[in-house]
Amino acid sequence: MAKRVLTTESGAPVADNQNSATAGVGGPILLQDQHLLEKLARFNRERIPERVVHARGSGAYGYFEVTDDVTGFTRADFLSEVGKRTETFIRFSTVADSLGGADAVRDPRGFALKFYTDEGNYDLVGNNTPVFFIKDPIKFPDFIHSQKRDPFTGKQEPDNVWDFWAHAPEATHQITWLMGDRGIPASYRHMNGYGSHTYQWTNAAGEAFFVKYHFKTNQGVRSLSADQASELVGKDANSHQTDLLQAIERGVNPSWTLHVQVMPAADAADYRFNPFDLTKVWPHSDYPLQRVGRLVLDRNPDNVFAEVEQAAFSPNNFVPGIGPSPDKMLQGRLFAYADAHRYRLGVNHTHLPVNAPRTAVVDNYGRDGVHATRNGSRHDKNYEPNSYAGPAQTDGALAAPLAIHGWTGTHEAPAHTKDDDFFQAGELFRLMSEDEKGRLVANIAGGLSQVTRDDVIEKNLAHFHAADADYGKRVEEAVRALRED
Repeated sequence: MAKRVLTTESGAPVADNQNSATAGVGGPILLQDQHLLEKLARFNRERIPERVVHARGSGAYGYFEVTDDVTGFTRADFLSEVGKRTETFIRFSTVADSLGGADAVRDPRGFALKFYTDEGNYDLVGNNTPVFFIKDPIKFPDFIHSQKRDPFTGKQEPDNVWDFWAHAPEATHQITWLMGDRGIPASYRHMNGYGSHTYQWTNAAGEAFFVKYHFKTNQGVRSLSADQASELVGKDANSHQTDLLQAIERGVNPSWTLHVQVMPAADAADYRFNPFDLTKVWPHSDYPLQRVGRLVLDRNPDNVFAEVEQAAFSPNNFVPGIGPSPDKMLQGRLFAYADAHRYRLGVNHTHLPVNAPRTAVVDNYGRDGVHATRNGSRHDKNYEPNSYAGPAQTDGALAAPLAIHGWTGTHEAPAHTKDDDFFQAGELFRLMSEDEKGRLVANIAGGLSQVTRDDVIEKNLAHFHAADADYGKRVEEAVRALRED
């Protein structure tokens, strides 16, 4: 079998890949050594800017199969018939740490799913928790800054973490999730996934519904204690990546069952709390889970950089029958996610294989820019409307219109009868066993007791007292005991 010929980027054969060109034996290197300069220049540019959040991640390909009829709620083609399968790509991630961080840490996990549908890519961007810390995107940069490395000390500081939470009472519910037993998943396979946001489904008759997505792991939920996680990080900082990769390579294909909660659009205005508030869940007693289908992961990426690091998920990638809701955090992410990818990967990141549609045909007037691969020919115009049979609009909306009224301005969310920041955190606490409560309190106190300002501690304690009297009492006593040691 003939050997393949090593070439430069321009295709010229490389004569020597072991020795640089020099001015005589032992002399200085020559600037004319094009192969050396090209290798070094490319090496210097191998890394792209990492994500500000969700930097550390793992991914896999698979498929989604419809198991139940949901055509009464949505006209999305990939959900149109029982048994229909759609290729998918998923990216799991931690949120706060950098690309070089560890997997087994206490942090929410990203659960971002791309459906390669016949009508275009549909991206569903969620987490392994059904709620989040804040409900307005204007606070997101400040929140992330408080969780990241301090500019002076270069490490995460409890003072910053808890000071922000002291001024964000709506975070109490998510803190209770994060500091509880599910705060450190044993693996990506052993956690649930949630769309978290509220989305809109529209059926063929034009009826609108608001929905929440729940992906229930079929492997069972398994989590790690703080001590178990610390031990695992010391053994394998890439533990979740290792587990996912090896499971799929062995043919042990992870799977999740998708359920949705469905709220008729007319219910939203008078619901007892704001149904578009990302810090709250919809009780299942009000809107029971309805099964939709199953997600199966069955193929590892061949190249982590090309397919995981360059994967771009944008919640504004909808398909007919699915659209946004007035969820303010979702509205902010409709811009922010796509803009992050334009910064990291360029305006033509959708041309990359992992991000490009599989069966849907892309036909628009987007041209030029770095790495453009679809610039058209002499027969294609780059403007619309035109007289040359270029692509034209369908006049068919993807989802139902949302009614709006009132004055423009910076408004707080509309008040509903039970719109407070604490009652769902209290309900979650009261659902826990005594052992679970003990571990939750210990996890919270371990961080809060390190805060140096008494007023910040008191503000946070007030939130836990407001959620549940016993919850607040236990945290207060645990913090006091740790500070007196």
